Amino acid sequence: MPRLSRALRAAALAASLIASSSLVPAAEAAEAAAPSAKQYIPIATYRVGAYASSGTPVWGGTIDYLRYINEVEGGINGVKLVWEECETEWAVEKGVECYERLKGGREGSPAPLFLPHGDPISKALTEKSVADKIPLLTTGYGRTEAIDGRVFPYSFTVLFSFWSEASSAVNYIAEQVGGKDKLKGLKIATVYHDSPYGKETQVPLDLLAKTYGFENIQIAVPHPGNDQSAQWARIRQIKPDWVFLRGWGVMTPVAIKTAAKTGFPVDHIIGGIWSGSEEDVRPAGSVGKGYLAITPFPAGAEFGILKKIKAAIVDQGKSDLKDLKSFGSVYYNSGVIETIIAVEAIRTAQARFGHRPLNGEETQWGLEHLVLDEARLKELGADGLVQPLRLSAKDHEGGGAGKVLQWDGAKWTIVSNGWVKSDRELLLPVIYERAAAYAREKGITPRSEDTAEAAAK
Repeated sequence: MPRLSRALRAAALAASLIASSSLVPAAEAAEAAAPSAKQYIPIATYRVGAYASSGTPVWGGTIDYLRYINEVEGGINGVKLVWEECETEWAVEKGVECYERLKGGREGSPAPLFLPHGDPISKALTEKSVADKIPLLTTGYGRTEAIDGRVFPYSFTVLFSFWSEASSAVNYIAEQVGGKDKLKGLKIATVYHDSPYGKETQVPLDLLAKTYGFENIQIAVPHPGNDQSAQWARIRQIKPDWVFLRGWGVMTPVAIKTAAKTGFPVDHIIGGIWSGSEEDVRPAGSVGKGYLAITPFPAGAEFGILKKIKAAIVDQGKSDLKDLKSFGSVYYNSGVIETIIAVEAIRTAQARFGHRPLNGEETQWGLEHLVLDEARLKELGADGLVQPLRLSAKDHEGGGAGKVLQWDGAKWTIVSNGWVKSDRELLLPVIYERAAAYAREKGITPRSEDTAEAAAK
C-alpha cells in the first residue's frame, strides 16, 4: 500500500472517527474529511426519564435548525456544523458529566458554547464555565443574577429571565383589569414547584406587590405535584383574582384539572414558561380550554423560518422529530429559537475573528455583541417568533418580554398584543445588587464594560 502523506493520513483518520461517532448522522459523516473546517456544537439532552416528553420536541427544533443551516445555507459563512448529544435525564450530576465530556470539543473544533437544558445544571456549571471560558446559553431559565455579565461573564440568561416572566405576567393582568393602578387590592396567588426553580420569582413578586399594591400569595407544591388537593382547597378559601402557575412536568396538568374541580376559572390561571406547552395542557383534557401561559417561545408553524424548515427538512424526511405533530409546538419552537441565537452569536463573532470554527472565548464576544433587531429578524424569517435582542457585557438578557398564549382545546393562540414587556427598569437595579453581593461572596472583581471589551482584543 502506498504511504500516505501526514495531512492525508490525518484527514482519513478524522473522517473515520467522525463516521463511527454520534457527532452527526451517517449521511453527514461522509462529508467530514476536513473536520477542522466544521463547527462543533455540544447538546445536553434528556430523551430519557420523567421529562423526556418535554425535552424531545426541543431537540427536534434544535437539530432541524442545525440541519437547515447546513443544507440550505451551507453552514455559517461556509463553516458546516456538527453536533453531539449527551443524555442528562435532567439530572445535575449527569449534566455536569456531559459538560466535562463535551467541553474539549471534537475533531479539531473547540466547543463554542454549552446548552445545559436544565436550570439546576446551569447553576452547577456557573463557576466551571468561567474557568473553561465556555459560555452557558440558557434561554428562558438560568440564574437571574447572570444578567449582569460583569460578574457572570460566561452565563447568558438570554431572552426572558424568571424575574421578567413574573413581571410580564403581572403586566398582562394589569392590561386585563384596565391598567397598573387597578392592580391595587387584587389578590395574585403563585402556585409554585417547591424547588429553587419554583421559588425564583418570590423576590420580584414581592417587589412588584409593594410597588403596585396587590396581595402576593405564595403556595408551594412538593415535587412532582401529583396531588394538589390541599393547595387548591386553600385557593378556594382565599379566592384570589388570578393564579400564576410555575410548574414543571406533571404538576401543570394536575393543577389545571384540580383547579377545574374546585371551581377556579382556568382562564384566570397564567402558566409560566415551563407550564405553557402542548405537553402541559393536553393531559388536562377539555377542562384546559381557556388556560393561559406566558412564554418567549410562541407556538405556531406560520412563522417564515418554520415554513423554510418544513420545506427543506421536515418534508424531505430529515427531521429529528419522531412525532411530526410537535412541529411548530412551543417546545419545538423553543429549540429553533435558542439555536437561532447560538448561530447568530457565532456569526457575529466570525465577523471579528474569521470564518472558521470558534472557541468559547470568541463566542462569548459574539454573544455580548449580539444584535437581533427587527430588520435582522425579518431577514431570518423569525420576526414575531423571536423578540428583538441586544446583548452587552452589562446585559446578558437583552429582551425581557413574552407573549401570552391561550389554549383553545386543540392548539395555542396568541392573545396578547405583541410582546408583553417586563418592568426591567424596576427589576434591573435589584438584579445588579444581587450580582454584586454574589461577587463579594465569591471574591470576584466585576468587569467594567471597557475591561470586557479590552480583554477581547
